[in-house]
Amino acid sequence: MPLPRAVFGKIGELGATEPGAGVADWKAMLIELVLTVGLVSTILGTASQAQNLGPLSAVGVGGYIVLAGLWSSPISGASMNTARSFGPDLVLGHFGQFWIYLVGPLAGAVLAAAIAWVLRGPGGDRGAVVAARGALDP
Repeated sequence: MPLPRAVFGKIGELGATEPGAGVADWKAMLIELVLTVGLVSTILGTASQAQNLGPLSAVGVGGYIVLAGLWSSPISGASMNTARSFGPDLVLGHFGQFWIYLVGPLAGAVLAAAIAWVLRGPGGDRGAVVAARGALDP
């Protein structure tokens, strides 16, 4: 038995991501899609040697997550991460709305990658290749 459920029992939602009260499932899924497009675009935009943020890339990504969560948490729960939504649903044994947090983020990530490819091409600049191999400096 997972720790939160063992300690608290089956009260509340144990951290589950749920759409807000009165928000239709398809609207929550659409918000998750848009949030994930923004998150993946921010990550891809800061993960290139040509970008200006450099070592501060984490600040840009973290800032996006904070701001996205502030306005969208009441609507969709602002998951932007299928795994983050899966864990509490698994503990609760409740997968009725899990599709929202599977379809939205996956479709959003694919859409963001397609947008990046259209705007910047296939990638593979020297800095990206070096980073992919685990080196810190080219």
